[in-house]
Amino acid sequence: MSKITPFLWYDNQAEEAAELYSSIFKNSRVLEVSRYGEGGPFPAGTAMTVTFELDGQRIIALNGGPQVPFNESFSLYVRCETQEEVDELWEKLTRDGGEPGKCGWLTDRYGLSWQIIPTALPELMNDPDPQRAGRVVQAMLGMQKIDIQGLRAAAAG
Repeated sequence: MSKITPFLWYDNQAEEAAELYSSIFKNSRVLEVSRYGEGGPFPAGTAMTVTFELDGQRIIALNGGPQVPFNESFSLYVRCETQEEVDELWEKLTRDGGEPGKCGWLTDRYGLSWQIIPTALPELMNDPDPQRAGRVVQAMLGMQKIDIQGLRAAAAG
């Protein structure tokens, strides 16, 4: 187990978010839910923290109230092998209120930022030919969801 665990602050949707994410990613599950007792900031029985794994990465989510909303300065980066995987994750994470962003970024319905990035993107951006790499970067800058074929076409010129 990693020594470092991302800790995410939700208003009051930590359990719902953990269940959604666990249903989207393979090898994922909710591990533990601790609940507020009497006298807490939420009604007794409401999830306080939810520990879950996304494809082996342990994450803790807190229902802490609306004081600290998510912003783009923190995101979860997901490496994808195929366009089908990019398309599937993009659709599932933007469904029901999520928003597409630029350059492979999106925000889910809870406000959490994700980067859905095919492994082809850094490979093509690191092409030893600076002109090819530059065309790939320019193509990526014009995309929301990353299109692998579009990147390959840009690299080819």
